[in-house]
Parts: sequence; structure tokens; C-alpha cells
Amino acid sequence: MATRVNSFDDLPDSALVSDREIAAVIGVNPATVWRWVQSGRLPRPTKIGTRCTRWTVGAVRKLLAQKAAA
Repeated sequence: MATRVNSFDDLPDSALVSDREIAAVIGVNPATVWRWVQSGRLPRPTKIGTRCTRWTVGAVRKLLAQKAAA
């Protein structure tokens, strides 16, 4: 996982990332990622399995851009 976080800028917008990867990139706890989903600050993830959800890198980049502008 650390390698994917280190190369986050090199990932295409369509790449899928987990809540833990998002939390590591943004610098928050994974629970915060889920609170942001509930509040609408982060879009709902795509369910790719029974117990597996992922976000697109593009959605995370959009969140980072909004955070930087604030």
C-alpha cells in the first residue's frame, strides 16, 4: 500500500483506491473518510465485491483540490 500512496500522482484518474489509501494521502483516519462520505464531502464509493469498496483517484483528486482551495 505504501508504494501506491507514494505514487498516487502517477495513477490514472480511473484507478481505484481504498479508504486506507485515501486516508494516508489526505492525512486523516479512515473513519474520517467514511464520515466525509456520510456528509457528502466525498462521493460514495463503488462497490466491487461483497465487502470491498473503492473510490476513483479522480474523485480523490477533486477532494484534494477543494481542500487546497479552502
